[in-house]
Amino acid sequence: MVKKVQISIPLDIEDVEVLKVEVKGEELHLEVESSLKGARCGQCGRRIEQFHGYGEWVRVQHLPSFGRTVFLHYRPKRYRCPYCDTHPTTRPQLSWHEPNSPYTRAYEEYLLRALVNSTVQDVSTKERIGYDAVEGGLERRLAKQVDWTQYPRLRVLGLDEIARRKGHDDFITIVSGQLPDERLVILGVLADRKKETVQAFLETIPPSVRASIRSVCSDLHEAYLQAVHEVLPKARQVVDRFHVAKLYRQAADSLRKTELKRLRTSLTKEAYDQLKGNLWAFRKKPADLTPPEQAVLDRLFAYSPLLQQADTLREQLTAIFEQPPYKNDAKRALRTWEAQVHQSGLTCFDRFLKTLHRYWNQITNYFVDLLTSGFVEGFNNKLKVLKRRCYGLTNLDHWFQRIFLDLEGYRLFG
Repeated sequence: MVKKVQISIPLDIEDVEVLKVEVKGEELHLEVESSLKGARCGQCGRRIEQFHGYGEWVRVQHLPSFGRTVFLHYRPKRYRCPYCDTHPTTRPQLSWHEPNSPYTRAYEEYLLRALVNSTVQDVSTKERIGYDAVEGGLERRLAKQVDWTQYPRLRVLGLDEIARRKGHDDFITIVSGQLPDERLVILGVLADRKKETVQAFLETIPPSVRASIRSVCSDLHEAYLQAVHEVLPKARQVVDRFHVAKLYRQAADSLRKTELKRLRTSLTKEAYDQLKGNLWAFRKKPADLTPPEQAVLDRLFAYSPLLQQADTLREQLTAIFEQPPYKNDAKRALRTWEAQVHQSGLTCFDRFLKTLHRYWNQITNYFVDLLTSGFVEGFNNKLKVLKRRCYGLTNLDHWFQRIFLDLEGYRLFG
């Protein structure tokens, strides 16, 4: 006869006595009783200890054990208040179970931890519980808006948008922040990217927190810049250098396209075919070019000296941002670069120069602390993964909860 080995493990729940243990197939059922003596009267708030009786049996699911689903069964105790005229009865608040929840607090935290970087459907399937049950734990345990008491000081505020539905011009604004210890936090998910919407949110930031914001990073979206100017006039507005780089690199690339159209008609087919692969070669950093790519560029520049000039000017501007001097020195370097553009006779950078003049201060503010929206862009990439993983999210509250959980879940429920 095979002897079954038994071990004892702690239930890890405060103020509970285990009365009975029963195994039913793949389920483990524990009959427990609260060891608390007394409660607070729901009417007068006084401490009461006059035992009145038990309520109906309650069954809640607890953390799984050795591959078995664990259920706790208990009857809530009720205590009678001798001080109130109607002598109402009250049951004590349990630290391990929230009334009306089908799960213990520990199991809800376990589900939320499993939900980090996952989906409600995945957790529902793996844990063999209902979809609504997982979502219910999310609703009960996570706030739908930022709790400003948790972030008394912010170092940097970030504003950026993400498409809620691709191809529908349906954008939401993600407001994020960096704390003094550089930890990234989610602050808001806004319905659109209009100035009024962004300004209304910024005005909800407590004055003491607003005063701690040193810089605001964003792209060149006018609504963001205006809203920040209205509500946070003392904060330094920084236009992300990578958005700036995108503009002047696109300017040079537009000339490449124009020149290729010209060369297609002026060169023989054999000569033009030797320019194949110029797109990525032209967009690469010079130091990253392979010998074949460099050879393609050399042939292209031999046919188009203007394009070579544009390439040189583009890389000169990149060098200013790659090895940033102080702000005043950077301004002088940018003015020198602009003068070289005018001397070259190139017009492909005209649109970029207009943008540079219009947002001169916001762009050159980068050279003060070398701040970028890198943390915002990296954060947005995470959101795009979340959106694809969840097959789209339409509810803004759910957006906030899921982003917050992915960022803070392991710290809060680990």
